[in-house]
Amino acid sequence: MTTDRPDDPAALPAVAPQLRELRRRAGHTLETAARAAGLSAAHLSRLETGQRQPSLPMLLALARVYGTTVSALLGETVGEQHAVIRGAEAEPAPAGGWTYWPAGGSGRAMQALRVRVPYGAQGDMVRVHPGEEWLHVLRGRLRLRLGESEHLLHPGDGAHFDSLTPHRIGAADADGAELLFVHTLLQSPGAPCLGPGHPNPKGPA
Repeated sequence: MTTDRPDDPAALPAVAPQLRELRRRAGHTLETAARAAGLSAAHLSRLETGQRQPSLPMLLALARVYGTTVSALLGETVGEQHAVIRGAEAEPAPAGGWTYWPAGGSGRAMQALRVRVPYGAQGDMVRVHPGEEWLHVLRGRLRLRLGESEHLLHPGDGAHFDSLTPHRIGAADADGAELLFVHTLLQSPGAPCLGPGHPNPKGPA
């Protein structure tokens, strides 16, 4: 999976200032935020200056580090909370080859997304972090690696797992896959997301 190729260069400046502002609000330096998200400081700097576009996994990692949501990182306005989410009103947001639509309200203990996953996997990136994740395949076939096991999920299949289990996902078919995805949000900006083989906090799925 491509993690830093801009899909829409014109959209990059809109995302970059949000990344920088939310990092500062969370009290992180460039170095501490990058380490917590499993990135290099140079890579995070390129994201913040609009030279690179973050993938959805990167946005999830940064959202957890900053104690916020992917929607906030993308600069979406947080309005009044509603119990009902209308699919026709959800705006798609591209992120490094992935596309997501909000499927739940903001400011909750969980974040719900509808996600279009591109073909392939997350490269060599295996995620480990506190919390839980649930997903349900809507379209296409999804490869899910949990620990040492690999699973091929078909439409109608789902998975619910502890995020401390090393994991990664990718579409098994060339036209991608679509899924519903729910994950718990860390409530503290300083809460750790432990990455593979690294004693310091790192990022999520």
